[in-house]
Amino acid sequence: MLERLTGPGDLRGLDEGQLAILAAELRETIIKTVATTGGHLGSSLGVVELTIALHRLLESPRDRIVWDTGHQAYAHKLLTGRLDRFGTLRQIDGIGGFPRRSESEHDVFDGGHAGTGLSIAQGLATARDLRHGLERIAVVVGDAALMSGLSLEALNDIGHKRTQLLIVLNDNEMSISPTVGAFSTYLSKLKLSTPWQQTKTAYDQLVEKIPVVGGAALEWSQRLRRSVVNLAAPGQLFEDLGITYVGVFPGHDLHALHEAFGRVLELKGPVLVHVRTQKGRGYRPAEADQVSFHGAALPPMDLAPGADAHDPGRGHGHATGTSMPPVAGLNGDAVPPAAAPDAPKKHPNYTAVLAEELVALAETDRRIVGITAGMPTGTGMARLAAAYPDRVIDVGIAEQHAMTLAAGLALGGMRPVVALYSTFLQRAFDQTVHDVCQNDLPVLIAVDRAGLVGEDGTSHQGMFTIPAQRQLPYLVIASPKDEQELRSLVRAGLAQDHPFALHYPRDPGFGLAPVEPAVIPVGRGEILREGRDVLFVGFGPIVMRAVAAADALARDGWSVGVINARFAKPLDRQLILDAARGARLVVTFEESVVTGGFGSAVLEAMEEARATDPAYRDVAVRMVGIPGDRFVDHGSVSDLRRMLRLDVVGLEAQVREALATLGVSPGRPEATPAG
Repeated sequence: MLERLTGPGDLRGLDEGQLAILAAELRETIIKTVATTGGHLGSSLGVVELTIALHRLLESPRDRIVWDTGHQAYAHKLLTGRLDRFGTLRQIDGIGGFPRRSESEHDVFDGGHAGTGLSIAQGLATARDLRHGLERIAVVVGDAALMSGLSLEALNDIGHKRTQLLIVLNDNEMSISPTVGAFSTYLSKLKLSTPWQQTKTAYDQLVEKIPVVGGAALEWSQRLRRSVVNLAAPGQLFEDLGITYVGVFPGHDLHALHEAFGRVLELKGPVLVHVRTQKGRGYRPAEADQVSFHGAALPPMDLAPGADAHDPGRGHGHATGTSMPPVAGLNGDAVPPAAAPDAPKKHPNYTAVLAEELVALAETDRRIVGITAGMPTGTGMARLAAAYPDRVIDVGIAEQHAMTLAAGLALGGMRPVVALYSTFLQRAFDQTVHDVCQNDLPVLIAVDRAGLVGEDGTSHQGMFTIPAQRQLPYLVIASPKDEQELRSLVRAGLAQDHPFALHYPRDPGFGLAPVEPAVIPVGRGEILREGRDVLFVGFGPIVMRAVAAADALARDGWSVGVINARFAKPLDRQLILDAARGARLVVTFEESVVTGGFGSAVLEAMEEARATDPAYRDVAVRMVGIPGDRFVDHGSVSDLRRMLRLDVVGLEAQVREALATLGVSPGRPEATPAG
């Protein structure tokens, strides 16, 4: 069935039995693909019927379907002509894990972060109305994303302007108040009926015309009606905002969804349809273990027929599924690609090392409080919560609140640790500036997934945070060369009294033997090896790749010094300047955008020294990192590092190119005459 589709318009020619078969094929394709490529399995399996119903009623791409976050759009991609390429999901030069306008005219917005969909849909609908267009706009938003500040701001605007818009609330967490039985279902059907809409309008107009008391009587009548609605339905918040609420509808019943969406599209003004879905629907292991199949670790996937829980007849029942346990990530990591059976076991990653260090420190320091924004598992805060449940706060998808909450905790004498992915920390920039740094508060910002993240692509790479943070007064910026140094920097951050941003990647560690961590003085780097021809200055785990590149150059006679900076701010300027004196070339290394980043800090220090000390005037500086003129697409981290020439081979090649441009030879800092 799926292979015969030429586009979403073909869905209108299928009956319900054929649509049920199509839903099974979509699930089978998603499961088999994600088992190989990794991806967001549970969320995509949960919206298969919802996606079919929307595409069957709407005429995409003329009508616009916005997917908030976008990690649930795999069925959408398959229905819009990308079946042949779906096996390249999240691979280099393959299709992305989120909607991408460059892939298809059916993809409306390049997303990836939660909470943006309602504002995008409101903008599209407003643009339609300004140019007197006729297209219909729908937006699918999850229950967790709906609670973000941006979503609530958008709902307020949508209700105030009474924008013609369909909002589909995909509720798979049971975060919204549950249905209260048959009366709620009956009331939703009543509100969707034409007689109800016509009678309600006529009644209001009649009451308003009553002499003297008409206005007051109308207000009393409407309040009474709202009270009756609120008694049976959980959507009074939306009604109060001016948005018609209907639901709850079974999210895996194609007939019910088709009927509900069809009626709603005929109503005037904004309508929110509350749909209850089940994460991982159609794959029993994912239904039973929603955390593992939504989060950062992919369990072994059994693709035997018995593992597929799909039953075409099952879609007509109302199965709500179970709520995801509170440790599950609301922002959500994609499950990574399955490891080869003979692949060596990976060492604990930086997140796990940080979490264990916090647990150890929290035993004696009761001031330590962990904060996460809907990502307790991905950030390691679940480990701290298991040990000290009353000292970890999960605020949901609310990074801005997380940061200002941390400021309040610090003012109250605590030592908050805010663990956020670098990409999501971008959303809390004002709070970092205004609330934390302006007040010079001892908040430890654990910047997880710093650098290249991989298969989630442009929206998730942690490449912009260092340039943004370098300009902020009082903020210390640090990153370790390895997992054992991470432990020491955690202690350094908690031992001082200023804002402290600690950057670390999603990579596994190097498997180093544990050492007793010591508090590293703020702003102190270290010399890893001496050298007179070239000086390498690195920030973060890329330092170890720089050491390997230095070893390769040394085999050709180059004398290469290596500094592990540890801190981008404050920079250990004197250590760097002393080592750079007499060198022909200084090379900085970072897995971040070079524009305004760590390398820029070193360059600024060198330029300032050049102005007063002739010894530095002939020392060239080359900054190696991520180019700042484009986003980095999806692919494995190793592939992306190879493409960006940030692996060992690429680092070595870039240095050799710089040396060739300068025309210097090993052991001879002076320029070699041309010819």
